[in-house]
Amino acid sequence: MSNRDETLAQTQKALQAGNFGRGLQLAEQVLEDDPADSDGLYMAAVAARYLGRFADAHTHLDALHAVMPEYGRAWQEAGHLARAQGQDTAAVGAYSRATRFNPALDASWRAMAELENAAGRTAEAQAAMAQAERIARLPRELVAVTHHLHEGRLLRAEEICRHFLRANPKNVEGMRLLAQIGIKLGILDDAEFLLDSAKAFEPDNIQVRLDYIDALRRRQKFELARSEAEALYRRDPDSPLFQSHLAIESMQTGNFQRAFELFDSVLEKLPQDPATLTSKGHALKTTGAQEQAIASYQAAIAAKPDHGDAWYALANLKTYRFTDDQITAMRAEAERTDLAFMDRVHLSFALGKALEDREDFEASFGYYETGNTLKRAQTRYDADTMSAELARQKDVCTRELFDKHDGAGHDAPDPIFILGLPRAGSTLLEQILASHSQIDGTLELPNILALAHRLRGRKAGQSRYPGILHDLTDEQLSAFGAKFIEDTRIHRQGAPYFIDKMPNNFRHIGLIHLILPNARIIDARRDPMDCCFSGFKQLFAEGQEFTYGLTEVGQYYSDYVALMDHWEEVLPGKVLRVQHEDVLDDLEGQTRRMLDYLALPFEEQCLDFHKTRRAVRTASSEQVRQPINRSGQNAWKPYEPWLGPLKAALPE
Repeated sequence: MSNRDETLAQTQKALQAGNFGRGLQLAEQVLEDDPADSDGLYMAAVAARYLGRFADAHTHLDALHAVMPEYGRAWQEAGHLARAQGQDTAAVGAYSRATRFNPALDASWRAMAELENAAGRTAEAQAAMAQAERIARLPRELVAVTHHLHEGRLLRAEEICRHFLRANPKNVEGMRLLAQIGIKLGILDDAEFLLDSAKAFEPDNIQVRLDYIDALRRRQKFELARSEAEALYRRDPDSPLFQSHLAIESMQTGNFQRAFELFDSVLEKLPQDPATLTSKGHALKTTGAQEQAIASYQAAIAAKPDHGDAWYALANLKTYRFTDDQITAMRAEAERTDLAFMDRVHLSFALGKALEDREDFEASFGYYETGNTLKRAQTRYDADTMSAELARQKDVCTRELFDKHDGAGHDAPDPIFILGLPRAGSTLLEQILASHSQIDGTLELPNILALAHRLRGRKAGQSRYPGILHDLTDEQLSAFGAKFIEDTRIHRQGAPYFIDKMPNNFRHIGLIHLILPNARIIDARRDPMDCCFSGFKQLFAEGQEFTYGLTEVGQYYSDYVALMDHWEEVLPGKVLRVQHEDVLDDLEGQTRRMLDYLALPFEEQCLDFHKTRRAVRTASSEQVRQPINRSGQNAWKPYEPWLGPLKAALPE
């Protein structure tokens, strides 16, 4: 046991014994070595509260929220602290936030029930007590699993949950929790199977059915997800919850008219529901109805001025310009101390964009930096771990490996992989090629990433992938390729070729070549400063954790270039690199070059890509609906005084 762990153990014993002075002294010893130690901050806050040192407790909790913004126990302690100071309204807010981040916090539910009851809010008190009683009925193992799951200890959560299910194989809550763990680990097929089985055992368990729909959507089984949402809707067609889920799944299957009808039905009952107004705005944006999308986002903001998602949705249009009054309003919301975590993140990125458009670059960078710092704390991304993972691809995927499996894999020539880094111009290349009569544009498909996850295995520190590639048979490789073709068929509209635009597939080009040797691969490359800074300014819906820091995104770009150089060395001519700046300089020449690589005839409509009507779900959706332009070039230069860490991390 390390000195830190031993000191923390002594701290915990002191607190349990009621010796809060000793506990605080020990916790502060831990914080002397690491002021951001989350366990030390938590225990120091608890001890300070019991000692009546409320200002110190607040200081420790503020630091803990900065390090771990979604740590439920920290917000529970904030509730206890507010309650100790007689601030009941603030306490309810903190307890509510605690249970949002960890729904197994029994003490928070019970405290909320007491406070709501004392305030005469009987219905809210009963709802909170019902949650506390639900937790009390759960097996203690599943309560522990829930704590580990929501506090980021996924492998420990999985270990306990699997052990529990071996003894209780039909426990639906255990199956649901294991599926949630699988989703967080990216093991989506297992999650789907578990939830499908749980649904069979308890068909009336609404939470299981909603989780199942979520898993299906993540696997991009949109038709099946819509069918499941339809079944829930038929149970109660007047339920806003079921209407909303069916609207979202209808949107995913391309039935936007049905989605809009359902969103409008929800809004008839809940005319100022900000989440529905924002979701409707997303649907309108996806179909190219920008003016209506803006109106929907603005209505969401009018209903809830701190609704960061809608503010950022306006900024993320890239073409929207905020008024002076809107910037003033956003700044006022961002200064609130009680602002929810993701609202603060969204507002930070939105203000960064708004002030960039005003050429107030110093203030703009400050907000971008704030948003990125918050996200970096949430994700706990480790750049060195990622570097080691990418280097492992170079060690394993050798020319000898590919020579050994020459002629193996599934022979379908259908897939065209466009990959690289996000914000590198891949959506533009996709839009150009998807305008061709023989190519379907699809989505950022998760299939290759899911296969890599499955090949890794599940033991911490013992990843079998990519080393396992040396152990696979030709028959297995062929089967994997055939399954990719079959599973992606749902996204196609009948053209002989289709695009998979998942940028992170660059990590797995070796795997792609082994299972689909005739697939074509295009590397969308962009000037490193433009690409990295554009990623730093972008708040992604999920994934791409490497973008939330200048050093981190620069290191990732450097690793990407090194890995792409390796692929060119071991698979010469396999990948076509297309430089974004070359496309801007010579659209027709680069379009012909790509089509020659794909062995397809030139078609004039590829040059009129901005006229192609198709749903585009990436951050560049509005930009690719405009003719070619250079608005994104050298956007980093006004920020140069603050970009030293990025420059230092990039390859020379």
